[in-house]
Amino acid sequence: MTSALDRPILSKSAPVGVVVRPVAGAASRPVAKPSVPHVTTAKLQLSTKAAALVLRTARVSGPVFRDDAAALTGLSISTVNRQVSALLKAGLIRERADLTPPGAVGRPRVPFEINTDGYLTVGIHIGYKVTSITTHDLQHRVAGAIAIPTPQADDPEAVVAQIGASARRFADRWVGKRLLWAGVAIGGRVADGGFVDHPRLGWEGVPVGRLIAESLGLPVSVASHVEAMAAAEQVVNPADQSQNFLYFYAREMVGIAFSVDGAVHTPAAGPPTIGHFPTGPTTLLDPDRTGRLEPTVSDSGILYAAQRAGLEVDSLDELRTLARTGNTVANDILTERGEVLGRTVALISDIFNPDHVILGGQAFTDYPEALPAVSKALRATTVITQRDVRVARSAITVQQKAAGAVALDAIYADPLDALSYTA
Repeated sequence: MTSALDRPILSKSAPVGVVVRPVAGAASRPVAKPSVPHVTTAKLQLSTKAAALVLRTARVSGPVFRDDAAALTGLSISTVNRQVSALLKAGLIRERADLTPPGAVGRPRVPFEINTDGYLTVGIHIGYKVTSITTHDLQHRVAGAIAIPTPQADDPEAVVAQIGASARRFADRWVGKRLLWAGVAIGGRVADGGFVDHPRLGWEGVPVGRLIAESLGLPVSVASHVEAMAAAEQVVNPADQSQNFLYFYAREMVGIAFSVDGAVHTPAAGPPTIGHFPTGPTTLLDPDRTGRLEPTVSDSGILYAAQRAGLEVDSLDELRTLARTGNTVANDILTERGEVLGRTVALISDIFNPDHVILGGQAFTDYPEALPAVSKALRATTVITQRDVRVARSAITVQQKAAGAVALDAIYADPLDALSYTA
């Protein structure tokens, strides 16, 4: 594809090129086509647009009849009929004539469901050490996934370009599928137009959205990864939209996001920063006594503590294996990580006082033996006696699900408008 590095990001009001596309049964007419793919920041909220409501009903409750969809969405039957017709024409939903009740007359008695054949989106989670690339159907299910080491280069744009090339090669495997959109989830602050500041990687103002859009030839949404993980929880269970929840993530980085009434809060100044939070006293962790959360509980921090304690391990997998085969020092390190995280979760939860707290990231899911320590420390620290705390539904696929939520964000928010940006 021709490079467009020197072109501006296209918005709806930007100039477009004109191509001629033949239309069956009619004279050829000029059709506007964007010269470069569209780039946006993900909204990460459950949309109330009519088409979005019908599409969500098809995804969550399908196969569903039109009158049932009207009852579930609160829309009039005439509005549902119009949206179903438009979504059928776009191919985002499909009818299930095989499920029509015997003796039923007319299309309103033909149920419909989301179309999981033929369409895919591409999700990219750019991590500090590992980048995951996934494809997702319209149900948010992972169709395929690969993981690559996050490229190392002095030029951030070269790093993103390499990731984009890997994503392009992976997407090309899906012959016969139409790719609709791409989504990028990444740490740091995401500004309008998909520009990223990532202090941990040393990035400032990197045009991540534009570079990925040029590599894939697809419209792209970009979001902060912890906020995307919270959005993924909403996608998995949209029935919780009336509930407010705090999402707490821990792996190589730590972070939080807050969802209110079906919308993930995305502060203009960027995601909340908690890596510097004080940890309180530690025994085996934080041997350099930084007193800060991220150096203490991050994967690299845990591995460093284990090595300083005399364990010959080169990875977290090796440390967990030692713990599970009776090494008390390895188990104590991982348990202490759970205690520090539990105290931190309790303090932050007491500030926000959410209806639910969701724990995400491999710090919680890869060594579930430490979850009792998390729970005990949380209960001992919080002033709220009845706190609903749960582990994220995405569990070990949290990064993949987050990238998928971003990739599907525009389609779920306004499906018919989103298709206007696709090739």
